[in-house]
Amino acid sequence: MQENEKHNNRIAKLTFASVFPHNVTKVISKGRTREELYQVIEWLTGFDEREIQKLIDEKVTFETFFEKAVLNPNAEKITGLICGYRIEEIENPLTKKVRYLDKIIDELAKGRKIEIILRQ
Repeated sequence: MQENEKHNNRIAKLTFASVFPHNVTKVISKGRTREELYQVIEWLTGFDEREIQKLIDEKVTFETFFEKAVLNPNAEKITGLICGYRIEEIENPLTKKVRYLDKIIDELAKGRKIEIILRQ
């Protein structure tokens, strides 16, 4: 799939709060826990559970969410396909960060071990 500016802008303006409940439902329905979801998000962004809740309450966009985040240096090790896009080929930095998040949540839902998800 080819990324485009319209797609990148739409992702930037999405709120983290609008997506998070779907992520919770996804991982719990696959037998994982909310705590594990918080763990992988904290690994990627540096946000703990309290900070994540604050960002949800503030209804921040993904653009603001990732401006405030301190991305894990090992995030670049997140590769592969997500939503039809090969992560390592995404040029827009924000879209790439959002896809990193999508990918690790998808890996959690698919039952991968936390150590593998956290690229340890």
